[in-house]
Amino acid sequence: MSKKVYPDAVAALAGLLRDGMTIMSGGFGLCGIPENLILAIRESGVRDLTVISNNAGVDGFGLGILLETRQVRKMVSSYVGENKTFEKQYLAGELELEFNPQGTLAERIRAGGAGIPAFFTKTGVGTIVADGKEVREFDGEQYVMELGLVADLSIVKAWKGDTEGNLIYRMTARNFNPMMATAGKVTVAEVEELVEPGALGADAIHTPGIFVQRILAGSNYEKRIEQRTTRARGEA
Repeated sequence: MSKKVYPDAVAALAGLLRDGMTIMSGGFGLCGIPENLILAIRESGVRDLTVISNNAGVDGFGLGILLETRQVRKMVSSYVGENKTFEKQYLAGELELEFNPQGTLAERIRAGGAGIPAFFTKTGVGTIVADGKEVREFDGEQYVMELGLVADLSIVKAWKGDTEGNLIYRMTARNFNPMMATAGKVTVAEVEELVEPGALGADAIHTPGIFVQRILAGSNYEKRIEQRTTRARGEA
């Protein structure tokens, strides 16, 4: 068995967590979130966290459970509309927020993982997004400089993985997970199915194992849906 494989989320995070650290957490809404690892972080009691994630889950689930226990000091996010706890803590001045346009957040993470310290984008020029940031002209257009993001720890969720840490994501769960896997000083992945090396098609691998230091087979996934929208059968 590979030295990367751990029996559960608690064991996989052992020795990695500390107060005041920065954690990237994969997923989009509640899709593709590392449910087991988030629960283990809650149970560890670690505090004053800066969490980089597209959103903060919902009340009572996902990253929302870390807000309820007040383990998060700052969120770096692009969308927080599904979480009343987030809203309440932010408006009360109890939670710091660094808001990012969604594409900018994705690129900041990708840049951090690629070793790019900063880049320029037109998104946010002339708005409060650009306040306090360098603005430079290229070919007659204004661009704002954004910094790449890295984290002490990245936690990601994949559909399948092998014992060497190679990962495959499924459908929309292939969102922020691949780029976050590259941007953590240490990356811990949980997967629905853990297989032996060679069982994954080489061309199908989204995250090479070189980016993953620890891996576990997750369990008891709820895979909740934030807003279930349906229509009657046969309707256009």
